[in-house]
Amino acid sequence: MDWALDVLGIAHLADRLPTEISHGQRKLVGAGRTLAARPALICMDEPAAGLDTTESEQFGRRLRRIVEAGVSILLVDHDMGLVMGVCDEVYVIEFGTRIAHGTPTEVVADERVRAAYLGTKAGT
Repeated sequence: MDWALDVLGIAHLADRLPTEISHGQRKLVGAGRTLAARPALICMDEPAAGLDTTESEQFGRRLRRIVEAGVSILLVDHDMGLVMGVCDEVYVIEFGTRIAHGTPTEVVADERVRAAYLGTKAGT
């Protein structure tokens, strides 16, 4: 468990009650519980739900530390800032169909992704 706390930078929270920590910190503790088993892969579905932009960015930096520690993450999320900051490879799904695949830079430049998720119309 100490390894998981260290990877996420939350060792200082180990003796705190959930009511004594922020919502964002509780999200990190949840990720820490998953990491305690030392998995090769963790699956996360909307892990930053309920976090504001600043909290989501901080959370993303902590998730990146998980990857740097050698654990792969399958991340399902609509928060494009989080996805682009954490992921090395991105698949974009729209209505059950893959519309793009590539690095964050490649995916964000794709016209279909821009139209579906970033608020710009394809072809403009």
